[in-house]
Amino acid sequence: MEEKRYQYVGKPVRKKDAMALLLGKPAYLEELTPKDALVVKLLRSPHAHALIEEIDTSAAEKVPGVAAVYTWKDVPAKRFTNAGQTYPEPSPYDRLILDRRVRFVGDPVAIIAAEDEQAALRARKLIKVKYRKLEAVLDPRQAKDSPVLVHPEEDWLPLCPVGGDNRRNLVASGASEDGDVEQVLADCDIVLDRTYHTKAVQQAMMETFRTYAELDCYGRLHVISSTQIVFHVRRILSNALGIPKSRIRVDKPRIGGGFGAKQTAVCEVYPAFVTWKTGRPSRLIYTREECQIAGSPRHEMEVRVRLGASAEGKIRALDVYTLSNTGAYGEHGPTTVGLSGHKSIPLYTGGLEAYRFGFDVVYTNLQPAGAYRGYGATQGIFAVETAVNELAERLGMDPTVLRDKNMVKEGMTMPAYYGEPLNACALDRCMARCREIFGWERRYPVRDMGNGRVRAAGVAMAMQGSGISHVDVGSATVRLGDDGCYNLILGAADMGTGCDTILAQMAAECLDCPLEQVAVYGADTDASPYDSGSYASSTTYLTGRAVELACGELRENICALAGEMLGCPPEEALFQGGRVCRAGTDQFVTLAAVAARSQTSSTRAMEATASHSSPVSPPPFMVGMAEIELDKATGQVTVLDYMAVVDCGIPVNPALARVQAEGGIVQGIGMALTENVRYNGQGRPIESSFMQYRLPTRLDMGKLRVEFEHSQEPTGPFGAKSIGEIVVNTPAPALAHAIYRASGVWHRALPITPEQIALGEPEM
Repeated sequence: MEEKRYQYVGKPVRKKDAMALLLGKPAYLEELTPKDALVVKLLRSPHAHALIEEIDTSAAEKVPGVAAVYTWKDVPAKRFTNAGQTYPEPSPYDRLILDRRVRFVGDPVAIIAAEDEQAALRARKLIKVKYRKLEAVLDPRQAKDSPVLVHPEEDWLPLCPVGGDNRRNLVASGASEDGDVEQVLADCDIVLDRTYHTKAVQQAMMETFRTYAELDCYGRLHVISSTQIVFHVRRILSNALGIPKSRIRVDKPRIGGGFGAKQTAVCEVYPAFVTWKTGRPSRLIYTREECQIAGSPRHEMEVRVRLGASAEGKIRALDVYTLSNTGAYGEHGPTTVGLSGHKSIPLYTGGLEAYRFGFDVVYTNLQPAGAYRGYGATQGIFAVETAVNELAERLGMDPTVLRDKNMVKEGMTMPAYYGEPLNACALDRCMARCREIFGWERRYPVRDMGNGRVRAAGVAMAMQGSGISHVDVGSATVRLGDDGCYNLILGAADMGTGCDTILAQMAAECLDCPLEQVAVYGADTDASPYDSGSYASSTTYLTGRAVELACGELRENICALAGEMLGCPPEEALFQGGRVCRAGTDQFVTLAAVAARSQTSSTRAMEATASHSSPVSPPPFMVGMAEIELDKATGQVTVLDYMAVVDCGIPVNPALARVQAEGGIVQGIGMALTENVRYNGQGRPIESSFMQYRLPTRLDMGKLRVEFEHSQEPTGPFGAKSIGEIVVNTPAPALAHAIYRASGVWHRALPITPEQIALGEPEM
């Protein structure tokens, strides 16, 4: 495919903040906010489910340096959700800032604000609480219609009809289908009925949750937070505190990683409440333990897959049912579950005659789940891709050939993906190239290496989306500066992904100027145009298109004013990067001159703002292949090689796209082999630090290679689609496949530990 050559788009330029971060310049919240703020700490529940009968804060309030102690009696009795989603949020309003009923071990019971950390910690120890312990629901399989209700309150409020019912412990429930699944399954030569189980895992971003709050000179609440969703945080705080959004400003500094965790307002409300009540600046910084026990991990899901196929390997029917455990609160519960089916079933549109997808999302008395890279697609793709690999083994067919027969291809319409047409898809080329570079024909056969060690390979493919169709909005403002440079003002949050750089590359391309002449600022609810935020793989696709549109409008404004200066109509003024020329003459004016003219007796603003939303969400695609070595005596799995080929349309910055992919693959390997948020019999988290919670590092990997197959997405900026989430989806099914090839046992529950492999008994 012939591709257009660009000056900046498609080039691996260095991130705009790279040198500042490399040299240790102040960039993050704790470095940039004033030090003389009240230290906020939270007292947390030791019980999974209890009512607070008495709480005595008198001794805590007498500790020198303690400014205030707040309990459930002091906060507004208005429910809200912490989910950072576009209004009206699909997640139910089921939280209070502090509640008399505590619903998981770690649920906040009291807020302490003190002059220093020592005073806050001392005061926290002196708060006396009398609890009435209640029976807890800890097993998601027993939660639906349990007599024990996690949310029995009358003011539980769903804003959207997603099938939730708090009297049944249901956050959401629903189903969709196309064709007669039962009839097709009855006519299939082979029917597989399998259940797969993915556990909750933590995002484990380097920078923990943290927020600073102050009152500005106008008495407005100014919140600075490490967040992906400044505009949603403003709404959440307005709902929680009961104050107008006009009285709240939210902005963010550099973010030390989010991976979806910071799409939930985990900590913002507590210092905001303290500052609103005391009038003093305050800061809350979560410890790593708090992130582990009261964060927003990936939803645990149990996925049943019924797959029907012909003896020749045509996949004719897929029936997927997902049970999702949202934990104690419902944020992101109704939306993550949808992706488990709608981002897995469409992969097999090529031969599918019928599909059905049903789901239930249930409350339990465990740590509430939230958004994590892949957002439910990861769980569903593990299940469906493993089922397809099981079918290949049953048929004695090469699993890559089986996928060639059934995969979705460009030009198809995907009934299971909201009926969207597929305008750009290189999945078939991804498979072919990955097979070639990885050396599939050589590595797929199981090889005995001697001394009890076996080598084997596995494969999987995946899709994701690019924003939420008909919902998400990306926006950008582009302004011509005094000297002919530009300001690019964004509402999207760069959380280490490099979106500031990528969007500046697009602006430089559109404005035909050096990249250094585009200064980026964002995100700030007072200064930035509204943007849904950095999540759902939306920034490059949606905000990038908004940058294109804003730059086009600004060029028109520049040409109109330059035409006045040159004495010609706008259509004769030709934009040429650093200057505007009059067609057919050697007359021109510089951009600096245009900027200066705009500041004197002018009615033309040298800036433009554009917003963009899309009726479609074009999927990126990926194929991943893993080679492992298995020690049969110990069950230890060593990842020797992981090869990925990704179709993200046209990569705007291939270097940043590659490191995004590498990071996501390692996260997927962690989910497959080591990571698991576990609880004891009383609902208390077991892994409260990285000493117990095992994250993979680069030392746990052999080779890690990423390549790209380009496709040209007509609705995306410069042909681009997303890449942020797709990359986490293939490691788990590819590794499960490789482990089966090496051991002869299908492990259908993650993580697959050495103990399970050595025993030859999969955990269910």
